[in-house]
Amino acid sequence: MEYQIKASSVSTKDAILQIKQNEIAFGTTSNSAEILPNPAELFLGAFAACMLKNVERFSAMLNFTYAKAVVNVSAIRTEKPLKMDNINYELIIYSADENINIPLLKKNIEKFGTIYNTVKLSCTIHGEIIQVKNDEY
Repeated sequence: MEYQIKASSVSTKDAILQIKQNEIAFGTTSNSAEILPNPAELFLGAFAACMLKNVERFSAMLNFTYAKAVVNVSAIRTEKPLKMDNINYELIIYSADENINIPLLKKNIEKFGTIYNTVKLSCTIHGEIIQVKNDEY
């Protein structure tokens, strides 16, 4: 598979990612630091999106249902060398389904996630998957 996106910016203004039929604004100036996502946050967003896509994919393959899934991701940026490291996640699956095999789901996400596998080559990843069985979706 091949992927293609386009990104553009105007001097002293913020930038836009063009992906398929969507535009995603992101911050490149100090004026938008509190409003728009920065590149590091977009990176973590891609990591989270990979996990959520795989929850959907593996729910069919592992034969379980869920109402929703939420992933919280945090990371530390190191200074020398300047990079993202120590990514931590908490994936919460809201489901009363007794068929969810959490250890197998975690193993599959960690083995077959494209972004997950790319990221783990350059930094440490720690995380857990939690099933919430109550009706508070």
